[in-house]
Amino acid sequence: MYAAFRSIGAYVPEKILSNSDLETMVDTTDEWITKRTGIKERHIAAIDETTSDMGVNAAEKAIARSGLSKDEIDMLICATISPDYFCMPSTATIIATKLGLGKVMAFDISAACTGFVYALNIAKAFVESGMKKNVLIVGAERLSAITDYSDRGTCILFGDGAGAAIISATEDKSKAIIDVHTGSDGSFADLLMTPNGGSGSIHDELDREAAGCFMQMKGNETFKVAVRTLTNDVVEILEQNNISSSAIKHFVPHQANYRIIKAVGDALALHEDQVVLTVEKYGNTSGASIPMAINDIYESGRLQEGDLMLLDAFGGGLTWGSALVPFAGKNI
Repeated sequence: MYAAFRSIGAYVPEKILSNSDLETMVDTTDEWITKRTGIKERHIAAIDETTSDMGVNAAEKAIARSGLSKDEIDMLICATISPDYFCMPSTATIIATKLGLGKVMAFDISAACTGFVYALNIAKAFVESGMKKNVLIVGAERLSAITDYSDRGTCILFGDGAGAAIISATEDKSKAIIDVHTGSDGSFADLLMTPNGGSGSIHDELDREAAGCFMQMKGNETFKVAVRTLTNDVVEILEQNNISSSAIKHFVPHQANYRIIKAVGDALALHEDQVVLTVEKYGNTSGASIPMAINDIYESGRLQEGDLMLLDAFGGGLTWGSALVPFAGKNI
C-alpha cells in the first residue's frame, strides 16, 4: 500500500496589509521590504477569525476536490504555531468538530514553517502502515496573533492563511509519495522563537511576559543557516532517489524570503518556470505556506495530475524537511 497526495485546498483572509500600510506603523519602506524579502503584501485574519476557522475553510476545499465523503476521513493532523489555544485543546480537534468529521483521531504538531512537511511524513507513515486510509493534513496560521507590530524586523514578514491536503491509500505506485526527509537541530533554537508562555520561561512581570509571547528572530543568522540547510537537504533527497532537478515540474519551497528561495533554486540550477513563488502576495505564513503555494498553481491550472513536486521547508526549532511528491489529484 502506498500514500498519494490526493487533493489540495487553501484559504486566505480578506484583509490585506501592504508594505505601504507598514510604512505608517514602523520605520520601514516598501522599497526596503521588497528588496530584502520580495514581499509586497500579506493577508490578516479578521478580529473574530481563528486559526481553526481558516483551517476549516481550506479543508472544505481539499475534501470536496478529493471526491471523498467526510466520513471516509479517518485522521486529521494540524500543523500550527498559532493555535486557537496554547497547550489545549488542540486546534486539530476543533477543526474536526467544525467539519463534522465525528470522533476521528486528531492532533496538532509544532514544527513551525516545516510543519506541513512533517504532517505529510506522518500521514504517509500511517497510510503505508495500513492504520489509516485517508488523512487530512492542515497547515493553518494566524501569525498576526503572535507578531509584534512595533518590531520592524519581524512584522514585515508574516501573514495569515491556511492550506490543506488529503493523503490517501493507493495500490498504484506511480501515484505514490516518493520520499520525505525531515530533521531538526535544537542547538539553533534561539534563532527563531517565542521565548515566553511555556514551562521554560520565567513568569514575573506582565509586560515582559506579553512581549515574550511574540515571535523573535535573529534575521541574519537565520538567513545563512536556512540557505545552507535547505540546499543540502534538497540535493540529498534528489541524489538518494536518483532524480535530476530537470525532472521536477514544480519546486515548492517554504515562502519565507525571495532571496532564500532564489539561492536554493540557483544551487539546483532550476529554471524560473519550475519555481513556485507566492511570497510577494502572502508573505511568510509558516506551516500554511507550502499548501497555499500548491493551491495557487492548482487553481491557476499549472498543476496537473502526475506532475512531480519538490517541497522544501525550514523553520524554528530548528526544523527542516523536503519531499518528492507526484500530484495524484484530479485537474480543475
